[in-house]
Amino acid sequence: MRLVVSLVVAACLLSTGAMGQSAAERAACMGDFQKLCAGTKPGGGRVLACLAQQKDKLTPACRQVVDAHSK
Repeated sequence: MRLVVSLVVAACLLSTGAMGQSAAERAACMGDFQKLCAGTKPGGGRVLACLAQQKDKLTPACRQVVDAHSK
């Protein structure tokens, strides 16, 4: 079940372009998204907003992505 949820989340992030334009950016934040924002529906900047609200809990790589897209 956990694998199915992870695959669905990954597909949503990849298909919507959430968190930026590159697969590397999405990969940098995938773990943080799953841990901190799993209930957030991708699209409309909601994932970025959720991650930005929890910036102090993000991994350094994801924090860098969030900073780059919050400017």
